[in-house]
Amino acid sequence: MPEFADGPDDSTRSALEKTILRKLDLHILPIVTLIYLASFLDRTNIGNARIAGLEKDLNLHGTQFDTALAVFFITYILCEIPSNVFLRKFRAHRWLGFLVAAWGITTTLMGLIRTFTDLVAVRLLLGLCEGGLVPGVVLYLSSMYKRHELQRRIGLFFAASSFSGAFGGLLASAIIQMNGVGNIAGWRWFFILEGIATVILSIVTITALPSDIRTAKFLTKDERDYALWRLKQDCELPCIDDDYQAATQKEAHEHSSVKSEDLDQEQEVFEWRELRRGIFDAHTLLTGLASFGFTTSLYSFSYFFPTIVTGLGYSGVQAQLHTVPPYAVAVFMTVAVAFLSDRTRLRDPFVIVLLPLTMMGYIIAIVATTNRVRYIGSCFIASGTYASVPCIFTGLANNTSGHYKRAAAIAVNIGFANASGFVATFIYTPDQGPRYKKGHTIALGLMVFGWVMIVAHLLYCLYENKARREGRRDSNIAKYKALRDAGLTRAPIGDRHPKFMFTP
Repeated sequence: MPEFADGPDDSTRSALEKTILRKLDLHILPIVTLIYLASFLDRTNIGNARIAGLEKDLNLHGTQFDTALAVFFITYILCEIPSNVFLRKFRAHRWLGFLVAAWGITTTLMGLIRTFTDLVAVRLLLGLCEGGLVPGVVLYLSSMYKRHELQRRIGLFFAASSFSGAFGGLLASAIIQMNGVGNIAGWRWFFILEGIATVILSIVTITALPSDIRTAKFLTKDERDYALWRLKQDCELPCIDDDYQAATQKEAHEHSSVKSEDLDQEQEVFEWRELRRGIFDAHTLLTGLASFGFTTSLYSFSYFFPTIVTGLGYSGVQAQLHTVPPYAVAVFMTVAVAFLSDRTRLRDPFVIVLLPLTMMGYIIAIVATTNRVRYIGSCFIASGTYASVPCIFTGLANNTSGHYKRAAAIAVNIGFANASGFVATFIYTPDQGPRYKKGHTIALGLMVFGWVMIVAHLLYCLYENKARREGRRDSNIAKYKALRDAGLTRAPIGDRHPKFMFTP
């Protein structure tokens, strides 16, 4: 790969960088954002379908609806790490496109179910198809953008989840008018039409999304070379030493299955050791526990807010439309925080400020005596939770280096987040309506737990960065050389390098 340090002047390089970012944003972000919008719609439209007649038509009773929501997370969690490993093996655009097509077909099948057993079976299959999406897209974006360009892109991508709540309500209010068309219930049309649209989106994903920088045809050769160079320089790590660096790169090339003409930079070979490092990394565990705490709010809100709205006195189209405003506030907060976070190069402090907004919303919902005040509380709940999630995803991608370690870390973190779905599906039981004080109280407690974990992670980052500046992690280089020389790893040193600074 060409070196650019002595190439174009600063103004030329700045213009080139802006052109690259503009092209990446134009060709990648709309597609991945639409993918996630479709994913969240297909996953959570069951909440809209519930108040449109699904529960009655399937003769669901007791906790059967909650069980159908919970089983989704069993297969969702199990496939996250394998999916991130497959992402590189099968190329990102093909693998993501396959996942989109699979869950689109599954969503369409939701419109044909007749019994509780059918519902459970299809939800299990939907979890299997969707589980690899979020960790896959976060990993994919982290390979296209520099560390501190990433959150605004993940923020825009994740804003689709909050936008889906607003858009889902509007879409549901329109589709419900098809009730009886073709002798098909309106709630069944939710799944049939959204599933077909998702399958069409899978074709766009496979044909229009580049697998990586090297295959981005919308970039010129000079732009691709510069884009690869800037990603390599982003780590800002000095070579261990020139001879050792050259030897390890040659070794990696010899062991790589990638064709030599595609090798613009060192290709990392799959290693179980790297997966273990990602799974048990302190960043993974602390942010994973935090995600478990506050993502309970995200899932419970997504699934049960339509039901809560009906408890406020709205029904039919009015109920669907009144689910929109809190999500609209969440979209604005998510995008605004994403831009500020990249500008300041901070992640955890924003979460530490945002989660109290959600806590405030739950307290309002618990103590309020009027429906109007409870509805205002829901805006706080949505805005604080949704705006926090991209900070966690981006921070973890920033703080883990090495493809397979990052792949495992992101997947495990999102696995923790989705494990909270088991809790979320059972804390809002029908007997609590319309105030749902028990559900709100449990969600508030988990929110406080998540906040404590984020504070712990912030302190860990500050401590580690201080240790590295003081030279107390310089021995990491010798430990890495010993592993490499013993043939125990061919992965790059990555975040083990004492000059690698964590993003708090």
